[in-house]
Amino acid sequence: MSLPPLVEPADELTVDEVRRYSRHLIIPDVGMAGQKRLKNAKVLCVGAGGLGSPALMYLAAAGVGTLGIVEFDVVDESNLQRQIIHGQSDVGRSKGESARDSVKEINPYVNVILHDERLDNTNVMEIFAGYDLIVDGTDNFATRYLVNDAAVLLGKPYVWGSIYRFDGQASVFWAEHGPCYRCLYPEAPPPGMVPSCAEGGVLGVLCASIGSIQVTEAIKLLAGVGDPLVGRLMIYDALEMNYRQVKVRKDPNCALCGENPTVTELIDYEAFCGVVSEEAQAAAAGSTITSKQLKQWQDDEEDIFLIDVREPGEYEIVSIPGAVLIPKNEFLMGNALEQLPQDKKIVLHCKSGVRSAEVLAVVKAAGFANAVHLGGGVLGWVNQIEPHKPVY
Repeated sequence: MSLPPLVEPADELTVDEVRRYSRHLIIPDVGMAGQKRLKNAKVLCVGAGGLGSPALMYLAAAGVGTLGIVEFDVVDESNLQRQIIHGQSDVGRSKGESARDSVKEINPYVNVILHDERLDNTNVMEIFAGYDLIVDGTDNFATRYLVNDAAVLLGKPYVWGSIYRFDGQASVFWAEHGPCYRCLYPEAPPPGMVPSCAEGGVLGVLCASIGSIQVTEAIKLLAGVGDPLVGRLMIYDALEMNYRQVKVRKDPNCALCGENPTVTELIDYEAFCGVVSEEAQAAAAGSTITSKQLKQWQDDEEDIFLIDVREPGEYEIVSIPGAVLIPKNEFLMGNALEQLPQDKKIVLHCKSGVRSAEVLAVVKAAGFANAVHLGGGVLGWVNQIEPHKPVY
């Protein structure tokens, strides 16, 4: 469905702006009026990572007058495979500052507002209030629900995107004209059910594919052209080079935008999404060891059975000496339990400690009461014990 323009046009374009945006101006559906609307628009990009990188760069190039950036992280070398707004010289630097400088280099006429802070319940409403449109480049469920709920409560549209390995999704959520994110996903998946990009990986160029869709939708909303992805979910399979659409209808029973909403204010999103299950938290309490403790056990030749619950591809990148690879899913399916020795202390580890805590709950429930897991995972091990090894 076509929607009216989200913003009013600016008074004028300068001669330099006309020259810069000339290829837009000669498109009948954009023209002077559309470009003036872009100039007058205020767009907030949540995140300057995989999706935020292409989104910010193309929003800047398109001539969006004010770009906000919410980002609290720093650039890591593992980001550079996909986060193209940053370069090698930015490693260790604030992502927000790096993204701001790149945007200004692309288009000096863009006003950049940097929110160098973590988005949470205490600041989201105030930050969102100053913008016409939100572009969501987050990579965790707690923040996605936070973005959605704040946007609905403020009556603002936002463009959503998601990426994982070779697959991507995109849509536009605007409760006044269609569904919100909760209509599509009323509940967050169980903790550990959906791996993050840090755990499962992502094809770098997939960020550009989905990020460019997000920017296209943003431009259409701002200028009032075309048929936005309101009420439609775009699904992209890069391996098959296939796009398909799924209709998403507004749920009359939606807890947030339905006829009788039960969510009328921001909630505790970490608790709602259950970042770590209650079972895992209970299992890990008093059963978490440090990297130094594990190293001491190895040096003392303690009788332990060290298990790596990551995926084979992760194990090939870096591993802890003596660890046996048994992926998490084999424990969830029950296949791995028969491989566990009864006469040794079971020590579990993953990349950071989340997956191993989930497996620890399964192992303890199966009767291995003395099992423990490694807090901080292989990342903590490399940092404290073998800093010459790579991390990912």
